Amino acid sequence: MKALFVLTSFILVSLMTTAQTGLKKGDKAPSFTAKSHDGSEWKLSDFIGKKNVILYFYPAAMTGGCTAQACSYRDHIADLDKLDAIVVGVSGDDQEALKIFKQAHNLNFTLLSGFNGSIAAMYGVPTGDGGSISRVLGDQEFVLNRGVTTQRWTFIIGKDGRVAYVNNQVDAANDYKAVLDNLAVK
Repeated sequence: MKALFVLTSFILVSLMTTAQTGLKKGDKAPSFTAKSHDGSEWKLSDFIGKKNVILYFYPAAMTGGCTAQACSYRDHIADLDKLDAIVVGVSGDDQEALKIFKQAHNLNFTLLSGFNGSIAAMYGVPTGDGGSISRVLGDQEFVLNRGVTTQRWTFIIGKDGRVAYVNNQVDAANDYKAVLDNLAVK
């Protein structure tokens, strides 16, 4: 019983430390499964050994900086593809909000719902309270809900499953440039 307590305590302290400091270059990327914008299940493990994964966390769909960041990735997806990389955006938005965001901006990559903050926690990305925002598209008003609001962080996970790059001071509109530069020197 004492051994179980010690093991549980060690795991909790390790998780808390990661959550406070975030992952560092060279760390093994935590594997996870999440629901995508279309309701399908997306698994990081499906891409390890096959692609570099640009995993970026953003605060909220359909907001200024988040839209600029997403659209810059959309506009440079061919350059990233040449470097054998895929883009995956994660926010605390629910699946419906992600679906609307993807359609409204013709995004050509996967968006994942981290509604409860568990993916952000695994990567050490700080979160705050969620909320709702209203947006009008065409003549229809939508309410977009999110369970948490993540800070803006970007990771590159190499084909080896390790963190190759971390940026927790992301310039939303120019994030793709930093990612491209980093991938080009690998």
